[in-house]
Amino acid sequence: MSAGRMYEILKAKLARVVPDIELRYKAEIAEEIVELKKKRNAVILAHNYMEPALFYSIADFTGDSLDLSRKAATTDKDIIVFCGVRFMAETAKILSPDKTVLLPAEKAGCSLAESITADDVREIRRQFPDAPVVTYVNTYADVKAETDICCTSGNARAVIESLNSKRIIFIPDRYLAANTARTMGKNIVFPKRTEKGFSFDPIDSGFIGWDGSCEVHERFTVADVSNARRQFPDVLVLAHPECPESVCQASDYSGGTNGMIKFIQNSKANHILLLTECSMADNVAAANPDKDLIRICSIRCPHMNLITLEDTLAALQQNRFEITVPEDISRRARKAVERMIAIG
Repeated sequence: MSAGRMYEILKAKLARVVPDIELRYKAEIAEEIVELKKKRNAVILAHNYMEPALFYSIADFTGDSLDLSRKAATTDKDIIVFCGVRFMAETAKILSPDKTVLLPAEKAGCSLAESITADDVREIRRQFPDAPVVTYVNTYADVKAETDICCTSGNARAVIESLNSKRIIFIPDRYLAANTARTMGKNIVFPKRTEKGFSFDPIDSGFIGWDGSCEVHERFTVADVSNARRQFPDVLVLAHPECPESVCQASDYSGGTNGMIKFIQNSKANHILLLTECSMADNVAAANPDKDLIRICSIRCPHMNLITLEDTLAALQQNRFEITVPEDISRRARKAVERMIAIG
């Protein structure tokens, strides 16, 4: 495929959301990446939060973290290039330990993943030894290694129900935990900071949570919903469950990224507001040209934004930045991730 042909493909898809001069420039880089990944027997995975020009040009597979975890586990390519953040690339390495896994941006982290450590998990287990640990997949490998099972925002309830336990340690996103607890009719307690560490209120049944959050989703407010409804009375509001509980309750639908995409595809609404990372809103708008998507595009994930076409090309050219996970951590974390994938 020539750069001219790549430009035409991107223009047909993204003319409404990306400036033409940017499409021309990025089409040339994308074509170079496509040719190089063939030579290197590489597969490129792109999360829903990637910028549109990357998302629609070089990715072999796109989706949410569960989708991409599955693809990472089944690929027969020698190299996995993960256009996402570090914990996602770690998950790919955990599931494909014999593959070379590359992360295009060395510092593509995550505020939520950084909110909890493996020591924290061990301390919560010490306080609640009878409660299984459910860990959101948006965590680093050493935290997953202390976990019974992982979950995504889309399958959290199914994972919790599969455990058939009165008490659940559900970490680290406080809003995903609280929103899931509310929909399941469960109580939830969060840690209290003390001079000796942290403690929890007594709880016989329900969720033991953690005070972590996504720096993007926690910024959405009920006022955002109210303002959209004032301007567009017929607007359908979709909120990611990492948003505060009040925001999810004020919305018409709350679900993970793939759930939101499917909901939009099946909706006949004239106006739709997505309360999630703004590049995903652009990608959804491009995929649904017949839908009128209202976006709050000032809220961009600074970590996802580090992944560029230029750095993806450099990753393939220079074999950077390779992800490694110590064998003991990888082995234990793999069990938790595979249990999640089995539930789907």
